[in-house]
Amino acid sequence: MPRLGKTGPLVPPIVFGTSALGNLYAAHPPERKLGVLREMFRDAQGPVVLDSAGKYGAGLALETIGDGLRTLGVRAEQVLISNKLGWFRVPLRGPEPTFEPGVWFGLEHDAEQAVGYEGILRCWEQGCALLGPPFRPALVSVHDPDELLARARMPGGRDRARHQLLEAYRALHELKQRGEVGWVGVGAKDWTVVRDLVEEVALDWVMLACSFTILHHPPEVVGFVDRLQRQGIGVVNSAVFHAGFLTGGEFFDYRRLDPGSPGDRPLFAWRERFHAICRAHDVSPAAACVRFALSHPAVACVALNTSRPEQVRANVALGDAQVPSRFWSALKDAGLVRRDYPHVGDA
Repeated sequence: MPRLGKTGPLVPPIVFGTSALGNLYAAHPPERKLGVLREMFRDAQGPVVLDSAGKYGAGLALETIGDGLRTLGVRAEQVLISNKLGWFRVPLRGPEPTFEPGVWFGLEHDAEQAVGYEGILRCWEQGCALLGPPFRPALVSVHDPDELLARARMPGGRDRARHQLLEAYRALHELKQRGEVGWVGVGAKDWTVVRDLVEEVALDWVMLACSFTILHHPPEVVGFVDRLQRQGIGVVNSAVFHAGFLTGGEFFDYRRLDPGSPGDRPLFAWRERFHAICRAHDVSPAAACVRFALSHPAVACVALNTSRPEQVRANVALGDAQVPSRFWSALKDAGLVRRDYPHVGDA
């Protein structure tokens, strides 16, 4: 198992996102969720890593994890839980949650953003209560600080949001100093926010979403990941299918694409050429995406999500999929992977 950074825990190549356990896009029955958790632990050779958040179903995912692990008889040492903090469960006052309307289904609670020093501690305590004993998060972070900063458009708003963010990390580092958590990190869709935060806050790990993929790996991102490696900061890579588009889905980074739109046509063209090369070399698009996402030595693991028990084992297998060197060369020759990317094929 690789280590997540210089001082982080040993982790498997595939870790499990848990937004589906919070009813993202659909309300899944409890028996299916328990089946997903059961499959995660069926053949595990070491600790299973679960990435969750108070935002996932307004805490429903955390509740589901705790209840499911107790039902399955999982011991605390068999699991590493990451909890992304910043959203606090509150009563549901209307027909649907207000924090992300139309995305979460079958919820009995709403969620409100709570950042800053006190807010993050409240989220931490609530998250531990939702999980229930003996389970507690070992890895913590602030959830999507890029979205917090992007919403701060009023004069002085970004400065206030940045102060809240730094105060949130002051709280997380105090938890680490007291031994209540093991490792502090950050996750964001905007990699530049992660880059800026690394300048100001001591971090053990980062999660990059939609930023370092087989489709998107510009030199400035690769250079930043190189820097993380030199600093001993581990990388969790996520959203490596760009919300499923690269493997055949309709959504790209949480937006439904239109094949008739001039702005979207290049993405469909890229995918068509990518899939053709995958077929020619007998490589599944999913395996290509995951193996590329793991190719940089700074990347310890890739986070994948599913609501189907039968998909769990297939996801795990992607971490060890064999992809021939000639496949990467073909992608480079076609201009789909940058010729100067050194960690697959010929640099």
